[in-house]
Amino acid sequence: MNIRHWAAILTAATASLTTVALAQERPLAAAEKRAVVEQLGATLEANYVFPDKAKIIAAALRGHLDAGDYDAAPDRRTLARALTDDLIAASNDLHFAVGVDPEWVAGHAARQDPARAAALRDEERRDEARQNFGFAGLRYLGGNIAYVDLAHFADPELGYDAAAAAMRFIENGDAVIYDLRYNNGGHLEMAQLLLSQLFPGDRDQELFDYDYALDGRRVERGQWVLPALPAKRLTGKPVYVLTGSTSFSAAEWFAYTLKKLGRATLVGERTAGGAHPVDRKPVGTDFFVQVPIGQIRDPVDRGDFEGQGVTPDHPVASADALGFAHRLALADLAKADPAKRGDADWIAPMLAPRSQPSAAALAAIAGRYEGRRIDLVGGKLLYTWRERFRLALEPLGGDLLAIEGTRDFRFRIARNGGKIVALERINRDGTIQTYARLD
Repeated sequence: MNIRHWAAILTAATASLTTVALAQERPLAAAEKRAVVEQLGATLEANYVFPDKAKIIAAALRGHLDAGDYDAAPDRRTLARALTDDLIAASNDLHFAVGVDPEWVAGHAARQDPARAAALRDEERRDEARQNFGFAGLRYLGGNIAYVDLAHFADPELGYDAAAAAMRFIENGDAVIYDLRYNNGGHLEMAQLLLSQLFPGDRDQELFDYDYALDGRRVERGQWVLPALPAKRLTGKPVYVLTGSTSFSAAEWFAYTLKKLGRATLVGERTAGGAHPVDRKPVGTDFFVQVPIGQIRDPVDRGDFEGQGVTPDHPVASADALGFAHRLALADLAKADPAKRGDADWIAPMLAPRSQPSAAALAAIAGRYEGRRIDLVGGKLLYTWRERFRLALEPLGGDLLAIEGTRDFRFRIARNGGKIVALERINRDGTIQTYARLD
C-alpha cells in the first residue's frame, strides 16, 4: 500500500491548505464550531497512530472550545489555522494540519468510482511530471562525484521511469551526494527504490519497519532492499546526504536509515523531526485533517526520530553543506585511493572560501598577453583568444583564475616585484605554458 499525502507538510500548517476561496462565506455559528471540534476529535480517535494520546488531544481541543478560544474565529479558514496550531501544541507532532476544502471532501467518497479515481490519478501524474517526479537536478561534481537534488519523493508507480533514469545517470560516479535539504518528504516506496541501489541485492536488508491504520484495522509491514533494479548498484561507494531544518518525513527516513546502517555520512543541519506516515481524512462537509496514521521504526534498534530530528555527522549550515560534502568526498576518495589525491588538490581551490577581489585588482589583471587578452567588462574578467573565442574568468584566490566551462586547466597571474608580467596556463597534468604580458 502506498501511504499518500506524506509530503510537503511544512506548508500544510499554513493558509495554503485552504484551497477554496470563501470570500463570501457566512460566519460560523457556535454550534457549527462545536460540531467541527467533535467530528475532528472522533476522526483523531479513529485514525491517530496513538489511540490513547488521541483521546487526550481531542479533550484538549474541546477544552479550547469550552474556554472560548475559537469564539473569535470568523470563518472556516481562521478556525482551521487555530485547530492546526492547537493540534501541534497538544501532540508535538508537526504532521498535523487542518484545512478547508469542500471539493476534496465531496470527492473523497466519489473516489470509489473507478472513472473518478482514474481521472484523479491522471491529474496527479500530470502534476508530478511538471515537477519531474521530484528529481530537481542531476549532475557530476569535480572528482567524478554524482549529485542528486531531490525535491520530494514521488509515488514510484508514477515516477519509476524518472527514478530509473536518475539511477542510471549516477551509476558511474565514484561517490554520490543526495541533496535532501529542502525535501519535505513523500512516498516511502520511492525512498526504498533509491536506497536499494546502495546495497547488495543478493542478501536481505531491511530498510524500514512500520505499522499503520487502514480502514479500522492495523497493518504491519517492512520494506527491504529490492532484489532487481533498473541500474547498477553503488555498493561500496561513499554516500553523503545533505540535510536541513526543512528536511521532513520520508527525507528524514532516507537519511536516518542510511546513518543507522552505517552506509552514509550526513552533512548539514538537524532535520525537522517528523517520523510518522500520514493520511488525509474528511471532517464534516468542509474540513479535512492531515493525521499521522502509523509509526515507522529503523532496521537496527526499532527507534525513530519523532520530535527530535536526525542529527548530521557533520553539523554545517545548510547553505554550506554541499561544498563541505564535496570536499569531504574528495578527501575520503583520496584516502582510499592515493591516485585520486590529484583530483582533490586540483578541485580544492574551487571549493575554498574566498572573497571577491577589488575592482582595482581586477583592472590590474586586464590587458594584452601573448596571443590573447583579458578585458574587464561589467565587473567581470573576460578572456579572449584568436579574436573570436571568449570565456569568463573566475578568481579563485592566490592569483588563480578558473575558466568558464573548462576543467583541464586554469590560469595563474605571474608577478615580479608586485607587477603583473605574465599569464600562466596551469594544466591539470602539472605542465605550464607562459604568456608574457605585452602592455
